[in-house]
Amino acid sequence: MRYLTARKRAEGRGSAGSGTEHHWAMTVSSVGLAFLLPTWLYIFGSALGSSREVVLDTFARPFPAIVTALILVVGMRHFAMGVAMTIEDYSKGTTRKMLLIGATSLAWVIAATGLFALARIAL
Repeated sequence: MRYLTARKRAEGRGSAGSGTEHHWAMTVSSVGLAFLLPTWLYIFGSALGSSREVVLDTFARPFPAIVTALILVVGMRHFAMGVAMTIEDYSKGTTRKMLLIGATSLAWVIAATGLFALARIAL
């Protein structure tokens, strides 16, 4: 007969077995956003208030388009992971599942809509 204590079963797994990976993913995405966001704000701010042609011309160039796409994808992924963690902490049952599906879907719909709009501008 094999006897494992509660500590032995839980050792090295964290509370749910994936906390370290989640924390690392959030840290990496937040560092990426810390570099991307000021760059994007400068690009967006310089185009803000300009004529339609200037704005289209700005976002048709490769660098602003790539930075905008990265902000959309990384930002929405970071949002989805953060909201999922909050939902998992404060809700349970079917409500939890529905909120997780809704939050993840919202993040990907926003990213897809933004990428589609960017593609229409850039191409």
